[in-house]
Amino acid sequence: MDNKNQYNGDYTQNKTEKQSQPPKEKKMSLVKVFIIALLGGVLGGGGILGGYAIYQHYNNDTVTQDNRKGKTVTSNIKVTETNQATKAFDKVKDAVVSVEAYSTNSNSIDDLFGNITGGDSSESATSESEGSGVIYKKDGNTAFIVTNNHVISGADKVEVLMNNGKKLSATVVGHDSISDLAVLKINAQYVTEVASFGNSNDIQVGQTALAIGSPMGSEYATSLTEGIISAKKRTIDVTNSQGVTTGQATVIQTDAAINPGNSGGPLINLAGQVIGINSMKLSNTGSSTSGSSTSVEGMGFAIPSNEVVSIINQLVTNGKVIRPALGISLVDLANVSEEQQKDVLKLPSSVTEGIVVAKVNSDSPLKNSGITKGDVIVELGGKKVTGIASLKEALYDHKVGDTVEIQYYHDGQLKKANVKLTLEANDSNTTSASNEGN
Repeated sequence: MDNKNQYNGDYTQNKTEKQSQPPKEKKMSLVKVFIIALLGGVLGGGGILGGYAIYQHYNNDTVTQDNRKGKTVTSNIKVTETNQATKAFDKVKDAVVSVEAYSTNSNSIDDLFGNITGGDSSESATSESEGSGVIYKKDGNTAFIVTNNHVISGADKVEVLMNNGKKLSATVVGHDSISDLAVLKINAQYVTEVASFGNSNDIQVGQTALAIGSPMGSEYATSLTEGIISAKKRTIDVTNSQGVTTGQATVIQTDAAINPGNSGGPLINLAGQVIGINSMKLSNTGSSTSGSSTSVEGMGFAIPSNEVVSIINQLVTNGKVIRPALGISLVDLANVSEEQQKDVLKLPSSVTEGIVVAKVNSDSPLKNSGITKGDVIVELGGKKVTGIASLKEALYDHKVGDTVEIQYYHDGQLKKANVKLTLEANDSNTTSASNEGN
């Protein structure tokens, strides 16, 4: 009994010990892992099969037949940005106008064959020139506009198209072909804004410049283009409609787009001030090395506002601009070789800028001053003369009748002469690239 009980006890104990042994638990764990893995495989396979089916559904080659699914909407996000250029434009835009000039020409058909049209034989054909302008002053019932001379030159009738669509007759107050500026006046009834002039001497290369006008005519009135100041004072040749050089002008260079029709419109800064009057665009530099014509972009020119104001004040006072002239032909010293400067002009090596007198005209106020051909002018009226542009600036600071001191080199010696300005400048005796007259 005792042995049996002992045996049974041992058996029970051994059985309990065997049940609690780790190897048996590990075996059960493996079974569970197997079952979980099996279920996972079944479910995973279903997920893969389901995903594959969805993929197939959305990536088939069938294009939807419901075109309404292509509907869209605009964003409800409001952009209220107003930059400085916009503010400057808004300040000036209502003062910018389109200028339309008309000239009457005889009808060549009627001249040759009589009145074959059945109308009045006095009727004639009309040609039109379009440009831009800017209203700069309003005084009572009159408003004054500045534009380019070449816009209204030769016109029998001038009209102004306001920014609000009103078209008004304009009267030419005065015009000047040398500066290419003209002043018009209109009834001020519909004028709501006038522009102000900034100081063109204060502009800097690289600062923003905005051009406003009517490129290609009034159809595109009040167009705005943006660029920078490329050069503050650029001396360029001025040519007439026949392509003949008539003089030189000192202008502001900008890369703001300036096209036919922009002439006479304002070039403004970001404060909305007029710093120049757009006058011309360099459109072709001639032939390239390959023999083909070279296209030029981004080279527009404007008459500096300081000069514009000076010309305006003379035009409204006298109807024309009265300028003094030196009555000489001249060459910029920069165009003379160093060898010629030394051997022919006998200049000291320290003198590198100035104007060489090529000829003294018979009516020149310099005729009895001692200044002769080959002399080099380096100062006029206390202002240094470095080239043609600076000579014009110094000279045009004075009036006909003024006496000015001129410093010049003669045979290598610096001399002075007091000259009374008795000659009035005109189209034929102003400074020109062909070295005729000033």
